[in-house]
Formats: sequence, C-alpha cells, structure tokens
Amino acid sequence: MTTDKPAPTSIDDIHPKMELKGIVKKIDLYGALVDIGIGRLGLLHISQLSHDHVKNVSDVLHEGQEITVWVQDVDRQKGRIGLTMIKPPALDWKEIAVNNVYRGTVVRLEKFGAFVDIGAERPGLVHVSELASGYVSSPSDVVSEGDEIEVKVINVDRRKKQIDLSVRALEQAATRAADDEEDEALPTAMELALRQALESSGIAMPLRQSKNKRRAKKNKRMAEHEEIFARTVQQHIKE
Repeated sequence: MTTDKPAPTSIDDIHPKMELKGIVKKIDLYGALVDIGIGRLGLLHISQLSHDHVKNVSDVLHEGQEITVWVQDVDRQKGRIGLTMIKPPALDWKEIAVNNVYRGTVVRLEKFGAFVDIGAERPGLVHVSELASGYVSSPSDVVSEGDEIEVKVINVDRRKKQIDLSVRALEQAATRAADDEEDEALPTAMELALRQALESSGIAMPLRQSKNKRRAKKNKRMAEHEEIFARTVQQHIKE
C-alpha cells in the first residue's frame, strides 16, 4: 500500500524543497527547461546542475532525459518556477536560530571539537568546551563519529555560514530545572509555620499540589497561606 502524496497538477501545488520528476524539454546556454507535469515548464539554471562547476549544460543533460529536481523558488504571479538538481538541506539558514535545539549526527572529530550534521547546508561545531559541563580533554572522550546527540544553537553566522552548537547548555538547563523542582518540593518557612500552627490546633495540613498546578497558582496559594496563617495566629492569641 503506497502512502505517496499525489503529484502536483498546478503551480499552486508547488512549494520550495518539493522533490519532482521531470523531463528535459530544451537545453540552452544558461540552463534547461524542464517539464514537471503541471502544464508549465520549470527553469533549471546551469549553476543548479551540480555542486561542481559545469561548463556546458550538454555535458550533464540531454533533451528527453528524465531527471530528479527540487523546487528552489516559486513566483506564482509571474508563473516562474526555479528548479535545482542539488538536493536542498533540510534546514535553511533563515530557519536556524539561537536557542533552537536539534538532534544531529557527529560527522567529524577534531582536536578542538566535534562537527554535527543537523540537516543544514554545513555541519555545526560543538567546541570541546561545549561538549560537557565538566572538563573534556579530547572530543573522543565524549562522542564518536556516527553518534546521534542533542545540541543547542548558541551562535549563527550566516555570512560565514558557521553554526556554533552546545551540549553543555542543554545539560546546564536540565540541571537548573532539576534544582528548581527540588527547591519547590521543600516547604517554605511560611508553610512550616503554618503547618505547626495547624497541627497544634488538630487540623491536618493539606497535601501539596502537583508541580504544574503549584506553578500556575503560586501567587494565589501564597496569598491564601498568609491569610490562613494570620487567622490561625490571631485565634491562638485570643485563646
């Protein structure tokens, strides 16, 4: 049973990065016109034939040839469809931002760090100082080529096409979250005083709420505790 999506039938069905099959209809000095089955030809520029430099289109293509292309851009107003034979990266530069978290594959190790493929045009670098919270002597002490790891973007230089990644930032965030949870589990001084006052009156202290509810109702809970504590203390004074 196939789960393939239906083939596009008009320019409205076309979008960037879409993979298509096409037939080369005409070759020219600047590139080729390709029939992608929507009643409108796509333009495949000579610069989009290969990662390597191509001197003549005819060195790569011939009329009637079936090829695989990807949509590079679409101008629906002008009816123009730009194509490429270079498979586009899963992530465009404009999609990569600081604090984004990705799962990637370690593709190369150097003395200064590890290069991780996150689906961008180029692998990002996890500097040796960003591989773990503690001291790391060599990247190979922590990761190996082929490992899948989770990384956080800490810097992006689109002009130089460089991506700086970190594992340490994720570890530190997880540690802070665990510390916050532990702190929330401990009773506050106000809660201890309230507990003592209620127990001396023979009243059981209510169970603490779940973490999410505590966070959502923290201010309200504190106000209620202060009010109950004040009433309890006042009652004891009267007695």
